[in-house]
Amino acid sequence: MARTRFAGDPGLTARMTLVMFLLGGAFVALIAVVMGILSSAGSPGLAVLAGLVGLGIAFYQWYSSDTVAMRAMRAREVSPQQAPELHAMIDRLCALADMPKPRVGVADTPVPNAFATGRSPERAVVVVTTGILQTLDAEELEGVLAHELSHVAHRDVLVMTAAASAGIVAGMLSQGAQYGAWFGGGRNRENNSGLPIWLAVLLVSMVTYAISFLLLRLLSRYRELAADRAGAQLTMKPQALASALRKISGEMDVVPERDLRASQPMNAFFIAPAIRGASLDSLTSTHPSLQQRLEQLARIEAELGRRG
Repeated sequence: MARTRFAGDPGLTARMTLVMFLLGGAFVALIAVVMGILSSAGSPGLAVLAGLVGLGIAFYQWYSSDTVAMRAMRAREVSPQQAPELHAMIDRLCALADMPKPRVGVADTPVPNAFATGRSPERAVVVVTTGILQTLDAEELEGVLAHELSHVAHRDVLVMTAAASAGIVAGMLSQGAQYGAWFGGGRNRENNSGLPIWLAVLLVSMVTYAISFLLLRLLSRYRELAADRAGAQLTMKPQALASALRKISGEMDVVPERDLRASQPMNAFFIAPAIRGASLDSLTSTHPSLQQRLEQLARIEAELGRRG
């Protein structure tokens, strides 16, 4: 992680390294297998094209992660003149954490949430929604912003973005294979194994997508707990973050379903998922349960009290 005053987390570092290694291997294997299948079917040109497209998508995901995320949320970057209180709060937290100040953005949506994205601390942006600005008081918002800044300091946003490339490529290949759109309509052509090209690519893509899906969610849940810890320890106000999480989760029940659906593609990056009335105690959830997060913050509060 970048050198800041945010508490380091060896567990997060180990998990990020493992996920990047496994998903990097899965991504390379996916491209290699697809190229091999297409080459064995007499389409070497298409095989090279598939490899280049896969690499191009991975590079685009890494290079444009901040732009893509802000566009997905229809967020706009705001200046200190446009949002003086928000900038002042981030200025104080960045000075406290001894880290570069990221860009600041606001998304016009009633969904109370926040996220951080960017390929490096220098390109990072922290985005809050108008919904969260209307829901939280200053102390609670500070806790949320400290949480998001810790994501930037830990660089787990970059890992999440880069690691998602394997799943994105696999998903695109799966869709293309189902309709035969990328293979010249070759539903009847076969590779050396006797399988139709589209079926072989579909199977490989689905396996890669499943691996990516599960690994990213395992990392996502842990990184949220790590950011809760680091943010609470920086501000020394874990109860403020706990109160913010309770308010955010409660407000999700009154947000229009249309706005929730529009925000759900960003769930893995939000401080809290844009869902209502659903259990998060499952293998496929992007976040730990609210109860688990509140219990951790209560332990940090007790520990800070003993130190005091």
